[in-house]
Amino acid sequence: MENKDYDLICIGAGIMTATLALITKILQPEMRILILERLDQVAQESSAAWNNAGTGHSALCELNYCPQKNDQVDISKAIDICTQFEMSKQFWSYLIAQNLIKEPNSFINPVPHNSWVYGADNVDYLERRFHAMKEHFMFDSIEFTRSIEKMKEWFPLIMEDRDESDHMAGSRIDRGAEMNFGSLTEQLFHILESEYNVTVSFNEEVQDVDPDKDIEWDVITKNRISGDTRTLSAHHVFIGAGGGSLLLLQKVEIDEKEGYGGFPVSGAWLVCKNQEIINQHYGKVYSKAGT
Repeated sequence: MENKDYDLICIGAGIMTATLALITKILQPEMRILILERLDQVAQESSAAWNNAGTGHSALCELNYCPQKNDQVDISKAIDICTQFEMSKQFWSYLIAQNLIKEPNSFINPVPHNSWVYGADNVDYLERRFHAMKEHFMFDSIEFTRSIEKMKEWFPLIMEDRDESDHMAGSRIDRGAEMNFGSLTEQLFHILESEYNVTVSFNEEVQDVDPDKDIEWDVITKNRISGDTRTLSAHHVFIGAGGGSLLLLQKVEIDEKEGYGGFPVSGAWLVCKNQEIINQHYGKVYSKAGT
């Protein structure tokens, strides 16, 4: 007979659920955890490699993490984000040391992180950011240049056929990482299943999350193949359903949901398969959004 009462139910089989569930089982192996996923595999949406920037969001090159106020660049958010990423790397290192992950280069590899801007105001901003970050130990290896030749060395394809009279500048941190969160997610779920007997219940669409006076929460699901519905109970519920999280949160009867919102972002990935061109570019390059 199926156990319908759990300590933790996680909605969505992506990197956030995989991380939370695995840390929970490592610290408290007796915890009863159920993972619900609406698709038939893990890591198919937000955590998939092609749906993720791959920088790990370590704040080494993302300029929007360092807003400028008057003539001062605030790096406090960059420090917080970089700290979180470094803690994540410590967790992955632990799993490698325990021989639970055997090939770390399957999901993380070193790659320089660059920032590049054009326009006099943006060049001044990037230099201010460089000086602010250089003072902090997490970013003290950062380099800055206005040299056209140096930028051609760092990212030659971006600099090809540029008008050298334009105002341009770049910064670079060599210790950046390239992440494949899809691969990492798959490996974390493999650990959950093989070491802790935690499996994913696939093709389960969560319809609602309601308070339960006896245990805490009821989770109502519908199987996308059979159409069967069921009600599951849990002391804790984690909603890690990517773009579907806000829709579920709207149904949860808690005050904390107020004030959240979302908006659609469209775009397209341009993929180069010409190896000759690929070999000319090595590194991440971020810039500022146009205004």
